[in-house]
Formats: sequence, structure tokens, C-alpha cells
Amino acid sequence: MDIPGFPARKAALRLLDAVLRRGETLDQAGAAALSALRSGPDKALARALAGEVLRWLTDLDAMIDSATRQVLPGDAKARGVLQIMLAGWLRLETPPHAVIATGLPLLTGGPRRLAHGVFSALVKRGAALPAAPTLPDAVCERWGERAAAIAAGLAEPPPLDLTLRDPAATAEWADRLGGVSLMPGHLRLPRGTAIENLDGFDAGAWWVQDLAASLPARLLGKGEGRRVLDLCAAPGGKTLQLAAAGWQVTAIDASAKRIERMEANLARTGLAAKVIKADALDWLPAEPFDAVLLDAPCTATGTARRHPDVLHRIGPRQIAEMAELQAALLDRASGWVKPGGALVFATCSLERAEGEEQAARLTLPPAPITAAELPGGLAPTAQGWLRTDPAMLAEAGGLDGFFVARWHLPL
Repeated sequence: MDIPGFPARKAALRLLDAVLRRGETLDQAGAAALSALRSGPDKALARALAGEVLRWLTDLDAMIDSATRQVLPGDAKARGVLQIMLAGWLRLETPPHAVIATGLPLLTGGPRRLAHGVFSALVKRGAALPAAPTLPDAVCERWGERAAAIAAGLAEPPPLDLTLRDPAATAEWADRLGGVSLMPGHLRLPRGTAIENLDGFDAGAWWVQDLAASLPARLLGKGEGRRVLDLCAAPGGKTLQLAAAGWQVTAIDASAKRIERMEANLARTGLAAKVIKADALDWLPAEPFDAVLLDAPCTATGTARRHPDVLHRIGPRQIAEMAELQAALLDRASGWVKPGGALVFATCSLERAEGEEQAARLTLPPAPITAAELPGGLAPTAQGWLRTDPAMLAEAGGLDGFFVARWHLPL
């Protein structure tokens, strides 16, 4: 069907089906769902539509249900099409007539009249989304008293954060790229920036990394030639940080595809690390390290600003599976640190089972994180851990949800 914008909406519908019905991540679903799209703008539009539907799904469904006599089944195609139409109108500011022209053809042979009537009624009513997304009930229950604040932090996709290879050049790069810095070695730019076209990309002067994601490696300080093990390292942001800070890095990851990305980033930045493809549950080092960084696999609910699919894919089963894996990895990692060395554990999850509960079970002597090690506006917990969420530093653009803890092994 030769209607401009229609192929992108068809692809967005496929993305949503893969996430909501099959439990895939947006990234996993992208290869198949976007394969028919040939232009970059069409792919970006499909991703944006699907992302905004997932970000505001609870509110969009409530809006649809308010305009129908009988509630549409959750997996009804008409509901999915209406979600995309409303996201295009309310979030991407597509004019209603263009929404109708590109959305209704998705229902060829289906209830087009119903979808047209529901959408037109909502437009006529002047329907509007709330200031912040309404989170699913199960998510609110898990995130407790911080849920409302976190929801406000999810209202918009995040800005673009860069980590600089040379923190001493922060002011220079802020001037060259027109960004703002929240701590040395960090730069924040508006979202939508074309990364490959930015000054310094080809020279490897920086890499993309959320500010919160950069904090675990920072907590190990300067390497001064000492040896560090980066477990579950790919795609390599923390490996790059550690190498730039003077550590001799051994980076372990089980995914060949993710290792390819890490090696490409190492080559672009001119930084060095020993990269090993291995499962950290099977691999054994020849000798202990001066420091170990375990950024463990997790449900990644802390990345909901950029991956809103986690709001609807993740539940108790996935959290329990990840927590079990994290405990096993943490037990192994704690035995690979030299006396006098440091262990840092991190997850990009907002779930206590993947953060606070993991740290509480480890019996090593803690090395409390201090406020002086963190960006202004962040503070460690009473236990000396770090917990971030998307509501924090909101006036500066927010940050991902992370949990970080640190220990020092006695001499």
C-alpha cells in the first residue's frame, strides 16, 4: 500500500505484537519487524511510535476503553491500531487527518469503522494524556513509594549522555559539542543527536553511556597499571572507562555479537583491553585481580526511559531468575579479588531483589560510597550503597535506575 507513513505504522504494530504477546524486547523484535523498511526515518518513526505506546500504554488503553461500548480484548488488532493512532496524535503531534489516513489501512478487512469512530470521538472530546505515565499496578507495587516520582521521570525519552576518554578535556568538549556536564568526564546533549556526525566520534574521544551507568567504574578510581576484571563487560562502556583510567583490563562476556561491538569501540577509541569470550559461571582466572567490576545481567527495569517495554515484559519470574544468576556471579566474583582489592557490584534494575537484597547477603567488609564520588544532587544510602532512579536529577534531564555497592577485601 503506497501511503507515506503507512509502512512505518505497520512495522510499529509488529513491534508491539512481539513485545506484548511474545515477550520480546524492542531490540530483539526490531530485526524482523523493521526488515521491510528501507529508510532510516521510517525505522525511527516505527520505533518512536512503538516506544510511545509502551510508555503510555495504561493511559492509552484507558482512553480507548472510555470511548467504546464494549471493552476491546487486550490482543485485538483494533486496540493495537488505536494505540498507535493515539500515540501518533498525542505524542508525535501528527495531525488527526494524517493519523486516520495512515492508521485505518492497518485494519483492511477489519473493524475500520469502529477504530475511526473511537479515534474521532476522542479527538472531538479533546482527549489528553496526564503529565506522567500511569504505571501498571504490578510495577507500582514493586517500586513502592518511589513509583509516582519514577513515573514522572519516564514521561520523556532521555537525553544523550557521553563519557569522555579524557576527563580533563570536559570543558573543551562541552564547548565543542554544545553540551552540559554534570561531572568531570561526562557530557549531556539533547536527544535526537546524530551520534556518528558528532565531532570526536571518529577520533574516539567519547562513547555513549548514561551518566548512572558510568558511576560503577568511576568508583574504582585510577588504575595506575593495576589489573581489573570487568565481568559481563560487553558492549564495553565500563571497559573503556577502566582502560582510560589506567587499569589493565580483562573483559569477560559470553556474547560473541556483543563482544564485536566492544572490540569495535576499543578500536575506535584507541584503548586496550584483553577480551575473552566466556561464561563467567564457568570461567576461572589464573590469579586474582586488584579489582573486580560485576555489572551483572538483570531485568534492566532501570532503563525504562529508553526501553519502555520493560514496564510490560518484566514480572516476578524474570526478576527471580535474574536474582539467582546475580547471586551466583557475585559469589564467584568475590573470590577473584586480591587481599586489599575492591569489588563493585552493579545492576541497571529498580528491583530490590536485584540490588539491595544482593548486597545485603554478601559478608565482605563494605567500602561505603561517598557523596564526593557522585554527581551533585546524588547521595549514597545509609548503608553506603548507591540507588538511582529516573526521577533523580530531573531538572538536568534525569538518569537511569541503577544499584551499586562496593566492598574492600582485608589484607
